[in-house]
Amino acid sequence: MIRLSNSSFDPTQLMEQWNLDRIGKQVLGRMTASAKTYDYDSAEQLQFELVLRSNIVKASYDLNRADAEFATFAKSRCNPKYWILTEKGGFLLREGVAPSIGIEDIFHHGDRYAFECATAMVIVLYKAMLETIPEVVFNRLFADLLLWDGHYDKDLTLQSEHARESLPGDIRYFRNPDVDPEEIEWQGENVVDLGDGTYYGHGIGIATASKIIYMLNRHRISGASRSAFLTDEILHPNFKRLATLDGSLPAMALRPEQAQPNSIKGLVVVRLGNTIYLRV
Repeated sequence: MIRLSNSSFDPTQLMEQWNLDRIGKQVLGRMTASAKTYDYDSAEQLQFELVLRSNIVKASYDLNRADAEFATFAKSRCNPKYWILTEKGGFLLREGVAPSIGIEDIFHHGDRYAFECATAMVIVLYKAMLETIPEVVFNRLFADLLLWDGHYDKDLTLQSEHARESLPGDIRYFRNPDVDPEEIEWQGENVVDLGDGTYYGHGIGIATASKIIYMLNRHRISGASRSAFLTDEILHPNFKRLATLDGSLPAMALRPEQAQPNSIKGLVVVRLGNTIYLRV
């Protein structure tokens, strides 16, 4: 169930005001039907999460289409125009390059990049944030980016939990306990839950859980008895904190081009500089 400011929540109240896309509606429906209680201080806080989760799913599809290759850290590569390749196989944003430009280049010129699956998850999250908040705020929050493994900027504020219930936009992990040590890169796969029974994993692409398990099982030691499996580990942004991070983000912030008169019905739209404030 969903609870706003310690009171019961009727999704029809805000469904009439919000023009949610398919993913947003799906997330809202799953939250409402869940035995778990999702608490929010405001309707805007909830809406921020719905929009960001939807953008995480969209960014996953976009990265899958970007033609970036899978590679171990030793064989990682990036566009030297915007990134410095570190000794550990990470990508350090060049001085003077806006973080938004560096992230967008990965999606526009994916053939110039190669990285492993944990780095891909962080790239997806940054892209989703870029599509959710004003670009000027994104560039201020995520200056001096380093893309490497599970490393992320402190302002991204990720949370981990163990649960069987997953929502679209959650990051999950498939573990391969009997992986062949000669193919250690197949020890597991970080994925994004796309909400329709499929997952995005860099190098594997978009696939069902059974297909991902099948592919991981092909890289086990001889005589292996344990199958790969989807763990109960879930990773996602701290949506409520991001919605009001350091007071720099409004409760619901959209890029100016996203705040069209008919895109968020029933809300008052106020523009202050490059920031769009939405209030119920």
